[in-house]
Amino acid sequence: MVTAVSELSEGSSPTSRPVHPLVLPVVLAGVFMTTLDFFIVNVAVPSMQEGLGASSAQIEWVLAGFGLAYGVGLITGGRLGDLYGRKSMFLLGLGLFTVASLLCGVAASAGMLIAARVVQGLASALLAPQVLAILGTLYTGAARARVFTGYGLAMGLAAVFGQLIGGALTHADIAGLGWRSCFLVNIPIGALIIVLAQALVPATPRVKARLDPAGILLVAAAITAIVLPLIQGRDAGWPVWAWLSLGAGAALFAVFVWQQRRLAERGGAPLVNVEMFHDRAFVVGLACQLVFWIGQASFFLVLALYLQSGRGLDALGAGVLFTAIGAGYLLTSMTAGRIARRLGRQVIAMGALLMVVGLALLSAAVIVGGDSASVGWLIPGLVVDGAGMGLAVAPLASTVLARMHPEYAGSASGVLSTALQIGNALGVALIGIVFYHGLAGAGYGVAFTHSLVFLLAIAAVLIALTQALPSGRDAR
Repeated sequence: MVTAVSELSEGSSPTSRPVHPLVLPVVLAGVFMTTLDFFIVNVAVPSMQEGLGASSAQIEWVLAGFGLAYGVGLITGGRLGDLYGRKSMFLLGLGLFTVASLLCGVAASAGMLIAARVVQGLASALLAPQVLAILGTLYTGAARARVFTGYGLAMGLAAVFGQLIGGALTHADIAGLGWRSCFLVNIPIGALIIVLAQALVPATPRVKARLDPAGILLVAAAITAIVLPLIQGRDAGWPVWAWLSLGAGAALFAVFVWQQRRLAERGGAPLVNVEMFHDRAFVVGLACQLVFWIGQASFFLVLALYLQSGRGLDALGAGVLFTAIGAGYLLTSMTAGRIARRLGRQVIAMGALLMVVGLALLSAAVIVGGDSASVGWLIPGLVVDGAGMGLAVAPLASTVLARMHPEYAGSASGVLSTALQIGNALGVALIGIVFYHGLAGAGYGVAFTHSLVFLLAIAAVLIALTQALPSGRDAR
């Protein structure tokens, strides 16, 4: 539970060494850069397609290739950090990501860009779980609560401002690079983070165990079978293969759990410690994480579609309006840790409730104002919705990882990040059905309003799930 984090001694470190004050911004810069890259590309798609002469299917895989590779590799990436050192895997992931960004920026064809994006996704899957694992093992007590707040701030701001930064870089057309600057900007930043991380981030203990190749293959196949139809299903008209793939994914997950249990019973080292799933805070917190991110990725998608296709804003104009979400997010995320120490699990419910209010304000603005009213009427709802996001992100992460054993810190972080990624893919798939059904019937305003009703329901589910989390007096 969130409050369980603050019961540990403030400022102490499992390494028994003081942590350099620059460690936190350096580590968070890595996750900020990889999260930003997921969102920054969306606004560059039109110029990217034109510049490379790419087909719609190829451009779709520029986005889907990254997301699929990222989702498939997260659990394995987390476990590699446990076995071979989180600092080492952080540096390796960041190095691969920087090289892949260079390849994206100089891509001469759509095929080359897709391949480089897949490498970016795999590199991100190696890097992302190490961030939470490093923070969770270097910091404890109130210090850990603060760094999780910083983690939530970095992720949220990257997601919210990705569209603005991408639009600004594409619009600026620096040195005639156009969309390529969205990738090339990662090279100097990545190089700087690598140098600083090598010098400042302390090594964390490694686990003496063997990798589980059977588990890696099973979980990769299971996640691919689930995420691939979620990415491709709607555009393909939800063919039979998509439904068969989802069923196969569920079956493969069941086999994976059985294999992990058997390996643990034989004294082996499973990819995922199944004992984590006996902790109610971990299981319910994981479900909350999944539901929360179902709402986030889908909201950003339909908002961008409504602003650009429905209201005629260009990428930069839409990105500027997104800053209203960022303002609300920044306002609450910096105080989420303190509020969590007072309210415990209810801080997540409070965040979801604020999101309900914000979505309701957006619905009212669209219904009353219609397509002729100024988009400025959307700002109050966007600010309130962003404030709700800011209250929820960091407490959600700390809830899931509050009592993780250091031996499985990377694995638990990988499971958490996988729930986030599956939530993103599932949310986009579901909102696509709702949005395009409304669009076919009555236009962008109605499609956006229907989507907001769906998102209101998701926020209500999150409030209900939060009540199943253990309180500070109920550890399990």
